[in-house]
Amino acid sequence: MIIEIGKTLISSDIIEEKFVCDLQACKGNCCVEGDSGAPLEDEEIEILKEIYPIVKPYMTPEGIAVVEEQGVSVVDFEGDNVTPTLGTEECVFFCRKNGITYCAIEKAYMDGKINFPKPISCHLYPIRIKKYQNFDGLNYDRQDMCKAACVLGEKLQVPVYQFLKEPLIRHYGEEWYAELDDAAKAYNNELNKNQ
Repeated sequence: MIIEIGKTLISSDIIEEKFVCDLQACKGNCCVEGDSGAPLEDEEIEILKEIYPIVKPYMTPEGIAVVEEQGVSVVDFEGDNVTPTLGTEECVFFCRKNGITYCAIEKAYMDGKINFPKPISCHLYPIRIKKYQNFDGLNYDRQDMCKAACVLGEKLQVPVYQFLKEPLIRHYGEEWYAELDDAAKAYNNELNKNQ
């Protein structure tokens, strides 16, 4: 089922499926696995250029070398702007501590050095946005690397959209999120009636 709010079409999976990141289990694999780097909005490329000198000390020498050579964004095989990667693996904006991969941008943000948390595509994961001419399509992206997050989400009974409340509000606003929350409650009530 699809839920329509404003100019967005939302897959019901985002309401039905449970999800809570479990970094101790997955080790931050979403910064490592994938076909290419993190998708970037046009305005994010300019932001990354601006904050790069502040984020740079959080990055690995390998990541810095790639950015110095390629810049903060590249065009991938589908023609989309994405962050560069080390070969086909880690996003260049990664750092590692105690065997866990973290986002260097997010680390700088958490330290109060910048006011940009990380690219919205990363912040919203496992929701992926597909932009169409007149609307955005929001889908839940199932990946094996996130199995631990599904298990923890099920245990804590946290739906995907609730886990991602902060980035959803960041991208679409509080009013939109309140509408999504109301739609989710109505959807769940209907499901419970039919069981």
